[in-house]
Amino acid sequence: MQEATMVRETKETRAQTETREYVTFGLNDEIFAIDALNVQEIIELANITRVPQLPEFLKGVINLRGTIIPVIDLKLKFGMSSIEYKKHTCIIVAEFSGGVMGLIVDAVSDVLNLSQEAISNTPSFGAKVKTDFIKGMAKVDNNLVIVLDVDKVLTSEETSVIAEAAASNVQ
Repeated sequence: MQEATMVRETKETRAQTETREYVTFGLNDEIFAIDALNVQEIIELANITRVPQLPEFLKGVINLRGTIIPVIDLKLKFGMSSIEYKKHTCIIVAEFSGGVMGLIVDAVSDVLNLSQEAISNTPSFGAKVKTDFIKGMAKVDNNLVIVLDVDKVLTSEETSVIAEAAASNVQ
């Protein structure tokens, strides 16, 4: 009985100290990160084909080596000001529970190794503010990094819209 408890504690301790890689990127003056396991690749901002009747944050689709991928402007999705794309603006091609999507970001910064214990819980902003897409916050040097849960960036309704947009552009 005591041995089983020790084994459980060891597994829990290992899970807390185990590090994962996160790709960090900038949106305006904020630093965000997503789990590197979700990142397929990082590409230059390509010609995006607009699809009518889509939400403003969904910029359209790109054809990446024969695969149609919906592209989302994360600044618009998060309600941030999005003036214009700059020299280092790029697309992070990421896998999520609904498939693959492109995320337009200002610039990819770095790959960080973070342990679970280095990621704090998301602060509560009240019931009316949705923050379930934030996995947590991590302090790196003097910066606060917002760690995203890529599976929750989009609502299930938005995921359906994206799947339909990608399917309608397959030819």
